[in-house]
Amino acid sequence: MLKDSRHAFWQALILTFAVFLIGIFFGIAYEGNRLEKVNDYYVLSEISLMDSFALSKLTDNNQINCKILIDSNIEFADRIYKEALVLEKYDESGKLSEALKLSHKRYDLLRTLLWINLMDTPDECRKNTSVVVYLYEYDTEDLTEKATNIVWSRILFELKQEEGNKVILIPIAADSDLTSLNSMLSKFNISTYPKLIIDEKHVLSEIISVEEIKRYLK
Repeated sequence: MLKDSRHAFWQALILTFAVFLIGIFFGIAYEGNRLEKVNDYYVLSEISLMDSFALSKLTDNNQINCKILIDSNIEFADRIYKEALVLEKYDESGKLSEALKLSHKRYDLLRTLLWINLMDTPDECRKNTSVVVYLYEYDTEDLTEKATNIVWSRILFELKQEEGNKVILIPIAADSDLTSLNSMLSKFNISTYPKLIIDEKHVLSEIISVEEIKRYLK
């Protein structure tokens, strides 16, 4: 009887260990699949951004019209905004890996470059389009700040749905430790987050409605 009990114990232990190893294997495979998708998205977005930069240079030489340039930036901004929503779902699914955090940082660099590109775009090309930059802290443990980010995210999603191509929405994690981004933000004297910057003219700190945001748009 005692021998049977010991035998059952070792069988249960081996089975538990096997299930644990299988769980780890599938967890690694799932994480790897997510990162592969993110990297594929990133490569396509990087190509689109370089294409937008090339178009900007052509515009400087009067070889291309404003509509093509703005449409290109809008298309790119919409692409990385949708990809940001995908990353957000990955964030909510569990503990973030260092690789996923790095992917976020790479995307924040792309968004910063897009913002810089738009700031360099001639005013006449931007006269009918507003650039709305949402700055937040990505790696925060503050529950109030996290809740504020969720509210802002919903408001800005609604804004984008209503305004469409009239708004270029760029969410950027301000704590990404990017020298280019930090240099840009120093011009606005911002020290706390989240913040909303509209057309480099209006800096909003408090949560407001979609209708109130529209008052600051072009």
